[in-house]
This record gives sequence, structure tokens and C-alpha cells, in this order.
Amino acid sequence: DHILQRYHQVHREQLPELIRMARRVEAVHRDHSEVPAGLADALEAMEQELLSHMHKEEAVLFPMLRAGGNSFATQPIAMMRHEHNDHGEALEQIARLTHDITPPLGACNTWRALYAGLAQLRDDLINHIHLENNVLFPQFEAAQQAAPVARGGCGGASGCGCS
Repeated sequence: DHILQRYHQVHREQLPELIRMARRVEAVHRDHSEVPAGLADALEAMEQELLSHMHKEEAVLFPMLRAGGNSFATQPIAMMRHEHNDHGEALEQIARLTHDITPPLGACNTWRALYAGLAQLRDDLINHIHLENNVLFPQFEAAQQAAPVARGGCGGASGCGCS
């Protein structure tokens, strides 16, 4: 519930406004040498990826985890970890386009607000991914690794057929 309210909802609110501001900055300052050309498109792609990712978590993975997890939980967790890596790459692209989210000297209010919002998105997304990868997911992955021992066998890992 914390992840849904603190991160999923916030990302859904952040991105449309950031996209709007990026489009404006790119249009108004298109001749400026430091304009973040392509930023709005990169943010739109990120928004689509995040919306799809969050939907999978909300519709499949989180309900599974709320029910205590099961042997199938490791598959969607692995997929979410892979997508988290993709989100990290998207953040790297944004950093490249924006000189590490540093507005140029004399940037207008919209440009500065855009970069402040991008810094907040970056921090939120990093914290969001950390919370899932390093706090939430390991609880269920550890339970699955311990399950064969709890059943009194090796889980068939050695080919002995005891599972």
C-alpha cells in the first residue's frame, strides 16, 4: 500500500506535468545550445513503460504477494527487476539530455521548474526501485529458496527426484 500511494500515484501525477513543461521548454528555447531536445519524447516513453510496469505490479504481482506469495512469485519478480533496470537506463538518458539535470545559467522559470521536477522524479524512482528490489522482493525470494528445505528435500535441484 505504501508503494502504491507514495510512488505509483506520485509517478502518475509527476509525468504528465513534466512532459508538458519539457514540450514547452523545447519549443520556446529550440535555438538554445543547451535545450534538452528529445526530452519530452523520452519522458513520454518512460511514462508508457512505467504505466505498464505499475499495472503489472498492481494487477498481478502485488495481489500475489499480499496473499503470501507462492512458487510462481519469483517469475514476475524477476520480470519486474528486469524492467527496473530499463527504468534506470531511462533515467540515464534523461541525465544525458539535461546535462545531469542541471539547467543552464539564466534558464527561465519553466526550465528550472522542469529540472527540479526531473530531479524529484529521479529521486522518487530510485527510492521506489530500491524499496521493491531490496526490501519487498527479497522477503518472497528468500521464502522460495527456503521452501525445499522446509519440505524436507532439496526441491529436485540435484536431480534426486525428492521434490
